[in-house]
Amino acid sequence: MSRDSFGSRFGALVAMAGSAVGLGNLWRFPYLVGENGGAAFIIVYIILSFLICLPIFISEFVIGRRSQKNAYAAFRDLSGGSGWRWVGLFTIIVPLVVLSYYSVIGGWSIDYLLKSCTFSFTGASGVNTMFTDLVTSTWAPLLAHTGFLLVTTLIVVVGIKDGIEKFSKVMMPLLFFIVIGIAIYSLTLEGAQKGIEYLFNPDFSKINAKACAAALGQAFFSLSLGFGTIMTYASYVDKKENIMFQSTATAVSDLMFAMIAGVAIMPAVFAFGLNPQSGPGLVFETLPLVFGQMPAGSLVAILFFLALLVAALTSSISMLEVAVAYLVEEKKFSRIAACIVLFIICWVIGAVCSLSFGPLSHIEIDGGNLFDFFDNLSSNILMTLGSLLTVLFVGWRLKKTDVYDEFTNGGTLSRNAKLFGVLWFLIRFVCPLAIIAIFVSGLIG
Repeated sequence: MSRDSFGSRFGALVAMAGSAVGLGNLWRFPYLVGENGGAAFIIVYIILSFLICLPIFISEFVIGRRSQKNAYAAFRDLSGGSGWRWVGLFTIIVPLVVLSYYSVIGGWSIDYLLKSCTFSFTGASGVNTMFTDLVTSTWAPLLAHTGFLLVTTLIVVVGIKDGIEKFSKVMMPLLFFIVIGIAIYSLTLEGAQKGIEYLFNPDFSKINAKACAAALGQAFFSLSLGFGTIMTYASYVDKKENIMFQSTATAVSDLMFAMIAGVAIMPAVFAFGLNPQSGPGLVFETLPLVFGQMPAGSLVAILFFLALLVAALTSSISMLEVAVAYLVEEKKFSRIAACIVLFIICWVIGAVCSLSFGPLSHIEIDGGNLFDFFDNLSSNILMTLGSLLTVLFVGWRLKKTDVYDEFTNGGTLSRNAKLFGVLWFLIRFVCPLAIIAIFVSGLIG
């Protein structure tokens, strides 16, 4: 049976951009900027994204396209059947963990989209407690989590070309259009200038080891690094495509979207005198208050939470596909059977995360609930470890000639050939040392 693949260069690009562009940009990035001093954090984030994360992205791309197989088989075959294959298994388990709690947030976006469609933010009454009431309840967030995971599964079960690619081709342009529109509108609000100053006037006194670790963790989370999604998608990319172009375009798209999201959110927050350092509640607690006060706020709310849902789905389908590819190719599952099994696994873990705000809130790990535990474990440890192992594998286990051959398409891409020396140095030395340094300093900072 022939292996499914992307049908076009644009399809592959928007699918990879979709994997990168997600809740990390619209939900996570704005509140991390708020918590870590605004523009200074953004500058550190940009530097780390291109100096460290882009070479990691390229490394994952090389592994996936070189092997043309799922993440487990890629590490197994490219390492000659050595113990490195267990790294491949690790990169299959991690996205399932991430998807499990990610689908809870995706469920919140469904709930808030429905609330915005019924104009629930227009009155001051109840908006302040709306988010708390949602997450601490039992059935509403569970139902939303189920719905989000079900939509994700239905897209993936159709396949790469007819499911993931077609969805991404339509939804990614729509997503950018919506968020750009909201950003333009946000800039017209009285007092929006303070938000722009907050985003673009750096205060480097706020930057410490913990902020750098947060920036690196955000870059990993946002670019989908360290947990097999890029590897898996790259395995469906045609050998004629330019790895450098595809990788850079994805990283730039991800960064642009994060910046646009910041411009869409922060000026509005400042315009209405609300706290930009609201943490994870910025999108679900602070913004509804903004929408309730601004002109045409009901329409803006609908568009924003639609964008949030689309962003979540473009990333969630890539996470699910990693394990689906493994079960189909290694365990000979049908695609439908693989999706059903993984839906059940992710639903159970996600249900526990959802209930950790309410009925299971008494269970704490390191001072946080189970949702916080999975979020911190994934973003700050598992993705970081996965990225470290990936660059070590490419830089120290694969043959340099094989990496060069894949990166330059057999030596036919002269510009890539000129860049290879710098890339090879970054992959072998700079990336591993930087990941270790920032990871350790973040733990002890």
